[in-house]
Amino acid sequence: MDMTADFLGFKLKNPLIAGASSLTASLDSIKRLEDNGIAAVIMHSLFEEQINREIHELDHFLYAHSDSHAEATDYFNTDTEFDNLEAEHYLSEVQKVKASVGVPVIASLNGVSKGGWVKFAKKLEEAGADAVELNISYIPTDIDISSAAVEEMYIETVRTVRESIGVPLNVKMSAYFSSPSYMAKRFADAGADGLTIFDHPVCVDIDLESLTLTQKANITSSKELSETLRWCGILYGKLPLSICAGTGVHTAEDILKAMMSGADSVALASALIVHKEGYVAELLESMRQWMSEREYESIAQMKGSISLAHTDNPALYERSSYMRALSRF
Repeated sequence: MDMTADFLGFKLKNPLIAGASSLTASLDSIKRLEDNGIAAVIMHSLFEEQINREIHELDHFLYAHSDSHAEATDYFNTDTEFDNLEAEHYLSEVQKVKASVGVPVIASLNGVSKGGWVKFAKKLEEAGADAVELNISYIPTDIDISSAAVEEMYIETVRTVRESIGVPLNVKMSAYFSSPSYMAKRFADAGADGLTIFDHPVCVDIDLESLTLTQKANITSSKELSETLRWCGILYGKLPLSICAGTGVHTAEDILKAMMSGADSVALASALIVHKEGYVAELLESMRQWMSEREYESIAQMKGSISLAHTDNPALYERSSYMRALSRF
């Protein structure tokens, strides 16, 4: 049975990738993931704040917009020196992981501005990263900044990173764009080699004891798989890039559904945090068993078979299905 998958130009032994999390912050854990069959590893994120020393400038960009405009992103220092300990330690981690495992190692950059931090991607490549994942996490709090300006900031950041590296670039995409398919096309045009659908890392809450706003990591469940399947199915075959299913992928069934919707791979983070490294082997065995029972010979055979391009009922991805579903509720 052929379990191989293609992602970012890599021939993976299967479609399971370890997404950025606490498990990919430890070399021992990464080795255990590889031993259990993981096909690639996305290292834990290096944050913009860990690269740029001018943290107060970042705070100002995020929260003090009353007198600023979309062009305000230009005030970031674009020649930041990368000599702080956290950033240098991350480079060392990349080197050690790459030297210790045989699967593709993808470094992860997380930030919001188009400042000097994006140039650190070149150092990640030089440290041995096989690819770079870019996670642009920006919540527009200024009501005077248009959606077009926000989208342009994303695109400019992707374009800048693309110009600085020679290895594949994956973009972790938010679900909150007004037209995800159009933004996916713009990411491809800006040089992205792959997209992860979708990014949903934190939940906002209010602590009623301390009366403060809090954020905590979002541990997803299979209940959140719906939009991932929808957009993998819509984008399948339309863009010259790889599609990775992210949010809501927890079980072997979720992975199989993602493949059928058109995903090239899946990124597991919450599922591995909950079930630990050995869960990878369990997922692969369950997938093989399901495929054998239904006489599937390969992952490629099922990929995109129930996407918008190949389904015999494309209305299931459109409004007519939405209307029928609610009227029968």
